[in-house]
Amino acid sequence: MLLIAIVAVVLCLAVFLSVWVSRQRTRRELEQNSIDAEVLHGLIEAQQKVAVYDVRQPLDLLAHTEIIPGSVRIPPKDLLDNPSLIPREEDAVVYCTCDGEKTSRAIVRHARSLNFTRLKLLRGGLAAWKAKGYPVERYDRPFHLDTAS
Repeated sequence: MLLIAIVAVVLCLAVFLSVWVSRQRTRRELEQNSIDAEVLHGLIEAQQKVAVYDVRQPLDLLAHTEIIPGSVRIPPKDLLDNPSLIPREEDAVVYCTCDGEKTSRAIVRHARSLNFTRLKLLRGGLAAWKAKGYPVERYDRPFHLDTAS
């Protein structure tokens, strides 16, 4: 009985350690591959060359039709299928409105695996941008509501 209890405790510790290591890796990845709204706004205001891409899911865009001025809307499915839609050799930022930047993270992760080294995600997404009071504009172009991803 004691042996079973020891094995159970060891297994619980192993699971805990595995989850902790995974979260630390995710946190480190976020720090390395993200940019704050203040920094992005500063780059845009200083007219630094940085491409900004709105990669929200179609239903998210339908619910909130505002975008960061100058950003280009690319459906996430299109970008995942064809990463060359973003420049490999230029600074670029993607943003979404997902919890935990889920869509942006997936795109950055995929692009990094293809050696896109200058792509970052906007930490906090569009909500962080708007929370700072930075400008947005209405997105009024037609788009396809393909929700398959």
